[in-house]
Amino acid sequence: MTPSSVHDIRNLSLLGQAGSGKTTLAEALLAAAGEIGAAGSVERGDTVSDYDPQEKSMGHSLHASLVHLEWAGHWINLLDAPGLPDLAGRALATLPAVETAAVVVGAGSGVESGTRRMMTAARGKCRMIIVNKIDAAGTDFAALLDAIVAEFGRECLPINLPAPGGGKVVDCFFAPDGATTTAFSSVNTAHSAIVDQIVELDEELMAKYLEQGESLDPEQLHAPFEQALREGHLVPVCFVSARTGAGVRELLDILGRLAPDPTEGNPPAFLKGEGAAAGRVEVALDPERHVVAHVFQISNDPYRGKLGLFRIHQGQVTPSSQLYVGDGRKPFKVAHLLRMQGRNAVETPLGVPGDLCTVARVDEIHRDAVLHDSHDEDYFHLAPQAYPQPVYGLALITKKPADEQKLSEALARLTDEDPCLEVSYDVRGRRTVVRGLGEQHLKIVLDELSTRWNLQLDTAPPAIPYRETISVVAEARYRHKKQSGGAGQFGEVALRVEPLERGAGLQLGDEVKGGAIPTNFMPAVEKGVRQALAEGALAGFPIQDLRVVVTDGKHHAVDSNEVSFATASRHALIEAVLAARPQVLEPMLDVQVKVADALFGEVSGELSARRGRLTSTDSPAAGWMLISARVPMSEMDGFESRLKAICAGESEFVLEAGGYEPAPQDVQNELARSFATTGNGNGG
Repeated sequence: MTPSSVHDIRNLSLLGQAGSGKTTLAEALLAAAGEIGAAGSVERGDTVSDYDPQEKSMGHSLHASLVHLEWAGHWINLLDAPGLPDLAGRALATLPAVETAAVVVGAGSGVESGTRRMMTAARGKCRMIIVNKIDAAGTDFAALLDAIVAEFGRECLPINLPAPGGGKVVDCFFAPDGATTTAFSSVNTAHSAIVDQIVELDEELMAKYLEQGESLDPEQLHAPFEQALREGHLVPVCFVSARTGAGVRELLDILGRLAPDPTEGNPPAFLKGEGAAAGRVEVALDPERHVVAHVFQISNDPYRGKLGLFRIHQGQVTPSSQLYVGDGRKPFKVAHLLRMQGRNAVETPLGVPGDLCTVARVDEIHRDAVLHDSHDEDYFHLAPQAYPQPVYGLALITKKPADEQKLSEALARLTDEDPCLEVSYDVRGRRTVVRGLGEQHLKIVLDELSTRWNLQLDTAPPAIPYRETISVVAEARYRHKKQSGGAGQFGEVALRVEPLERGAGLQLGDEVKGGAIPTNFMPAVEKGVRQALAEGALAGFPIQDLRVVVTDGKHHAVDSNEVSFATASRHALIEAVLAARPQVLEPMLDVQVKVADALFGEVSGELSARRGRLTSTDSPAAGWMLISARVPMSEMDGFESRLKAICAGESEFVLEAGGYEPAPQDVQNELARSFATTGNGNGG
């Protein structure tokens, strides 16, 4: 089957902490719907969505995998997203493709850092929480729901409840039976709470429900239910055990009957133009209009080549469609329109609005590309998805010099697949540097480089990306004058530097009057300023968070030229910065560590020894502590390995970029001394 109408489609991303059972849940849903004969298991390595050898070896999803199933006339597309904290970018990339973010919570684990991150990122989507593993012995369901409500708000309401022991679930919405025993609360209480929440958005229904005492059937509640999902006024909580099958069929009913179809979700924000001039463009879920589709994921298959997974937002796509990639002038023919079932690709004759499809062997396709069949859609793009900033780096050195080009090509493919993998070139060290979200992220990347591209690499810690800034206002004037027979060189520049708040970057100003510097030389002045800012003044690191204002200068009718003014402005900028009480800034990381209560002292001591500053502590679940700290990037080398040794692997660890702070004076002095001695810093 292939969906023939937008109203048949349900698009969901399974998100949440690693270990919550997302892949096992996807298997259970596929088996219950008859798509597969029996559910596979992560332990056996035979699941539909975790098919990569690296995934099987690690026992974790490493890439978002698309599967589909049919249930009661509804076509359900499921994206099984990675849950490892270091692969958060790969999970977040699925959000533009779906209406519903289904955040999976392990009943025994409770609300974890991955739960919080994905619930926050999915704001603006319709959200639901799926409590998995309800068969776990000793689960306090009432306490778990209280924790969910405390964390995410009173709009989190159960749509069904587990029976005692978690052997089945009890419906609290479609046909509630108040006499049925539940593990906590009651059917009537849960039913009243969710109906009360829904009818708040519809005055007419509220009048019927409250004033006339009329009961409301699910069909009457459907429209306000969808509105409540869109507005974040309701986050349904469902209970299930993917392992035993308890609640799986009930969950399929909920997805088919209540999850929004593409017309009922919040429409995507398509923009035309760049920056502040970009304007909102409406797309319509109309099969008769020209095609607009968004590529949300790229994967590179050894047999099928580059695969582009895309969401159709307007029009229809067929194997004969001719599509453009962004503002490209040459179309490609779709030829083979595919549906993915994990690794397996099935040819399909039609993709309708709201559908998720795949095209293969289109080299120019890339993540976040907009596909279209009309050049009226040039420069269309989807409002950008927010991703965490890569913070953990490694320098890569090929063991065989001949592999440099191969490494470059492999990294280009990996960065196309992973929005949180960043590649740069350290000019000072003459090495390729990759940055990701943590040590585990880069270990996965290194394994991919080894297994997929047969690259033999050495690694080294990358240079710390220190920066310089200024503390006070200062001025400087510099005259560049050179005579060598014939036309010489002459340029004089006066400028002022002013400190800006942290993170403000660079601002350039021009207060030159009376033609002291002719306008045709001002680009050369700016070039010299930018060159000096890139080179640094105190310790050889790029200078940031300042305003540079050119105030005056002099020129010579014969000897002035671009080189003269670029040189003069470069020297003037360095002198002004050195007079403005310069300081070195060090990059900071915001660190979250979840550890057992008994290990709190040892882990917090380890962070303090690395110049870390504890910012908060919390108790997310009984027996666990969540430590938040701010630590210099330069001190984090080896921390993850040390944490595993302290906690015997039983811990969670998340890094996020935390901006810049002034480095301690002894660190600044050493960096400045090294620069003065060698003329070279150690950062990038």
